[in-house]
Amino acid sequence: MNGEANLLTLLQNMRPELQDGEFVFCSLEPAVASELSLSPIGQFLEEEGLTLILAKDEAEANHLDFTFPCRKITLKVHSSLEAIGFLAIVTEKLAEHGISVNAISACYHDHLFVPSERAEDAMRVLGDVVKQSHRSQQRL
Repeated sequence: MNGEANLLTLLQNMRPELQDGEFVFCSLEPAVASELSLSPIGQFLEEEGLTLILAKDEAEANHLDFTFPCRKITLKVHSSLEAIGFLAIVTEKLAEHGISVNAISACYHDHLFVPSERAEDAMRVLGDVVKQSHRSQQRL
């Protein structure tokens, strides 16, 4: 389960995939969250509360306060958790185009949460990153 650590290989093979659905971020007291029947795709316990990443429909159905309606882009390359610079380059390129991103790394892939209205723009930027990485290898 080591994954790829070579930066150029990661950039050339990241295959961004826009996932279906819209997601949101919620913060709840852990005791409140445990009483609800929720299916978060991500969670993180912070001092201030339990952050959940939920389908927007699920948050609305449970009358939860939420923020950051977003789309999830999965970078379909098995990246190492020890890879250096991969997300730095990806997020920098999105930032250059005024696209905010919340990146989450899991054991196999990196996942980017971008504002819903900028998802298609983000996909174009990521496609350009892949193309540029192939051109940079040709110059080596």
